[in-house]
Amino acid sequence: MSMPDLKEIIEKSKRICFFGGAGVSTESGIPDFRSGDGIYSEEYGELSPEVILSHTFFISHPDVFYRFYREKIIYTGAKPNGAHRALAELERRGALNAVVTQNIDGLHQAAGSNNVIELHGSVYRNYCMECGRKYGLSHVMKADGVPLCENCGGLVRPDVVLYEEPLDDEVVARAVQSIQAADTLIIGGTSLVVYPAAGLIRHFCGDNLAVINKSPTYADRIATLVIHDSIAKALSNAVLP
Repeated sequence: MSMPDLKEIIEKSKRICFFGGAGVSTESGIPDFRSGDGIYSEEYGELSPEVILSHTFFISHPDVFYRFYREKIIYTGAKPNGAHRALAELERRGALNAVVTQNIDGLHQAAGSNNVIELHGSVYRNYCMECGRKYGLSHVMKADGVPLCENCGGLVRPDVVLYEEPLDDEVVARAVQSIQAADTLIIGGTSLVVYPAAGLIRHFCGDNLAVINKSPTYADRIATLVIHDSIAKALSNAVLP
């Protein structure tokens, strides 16, 4: 099936849900994790990114964690691309009921999407592990080394899901509800290898499953439409003027 079929599916849908991953933001200049030149292809000294981004490492070595986090995870200059803008436009039209994202970069909100379900949290939310006081990203970025709480001096951590940590039950429930309620599920920019997040798509029982990813995924064999191309290009062509 060719790319115009995506536009036809979207135009016939009334309750679209989008499920996306790192590939949605690569065209905004944010590297993904698992590609050949992604974050996980690098080493930080002798440490792998998976180790540094674990709960255990964060607690025991917050100084190293935050050096890596600021250098490799946060991209404050990134701007929404065509995929983000197209999804925001679909929500504005009332055709899209939710964006379920594995990304933590806030670009969907920056593009204008309101109902964004962030499975892995957001770099823009941070909190003190002692008293719970909340902080924005600026508190983390301006700190000299490890950010500490201005109220109690406790360790401030990002509100993101680290390795060894479970997804938030309430967030997962919202994602499942949105996927179950959709007549069309668009999966984009994800290789569907990160669990438990990737397993959520099994809750979809609607009419059309569209997969947009540069490389094959396990969902390709059950999809109504498969596009192995740029997600920004595919969604822009199907939605934007």
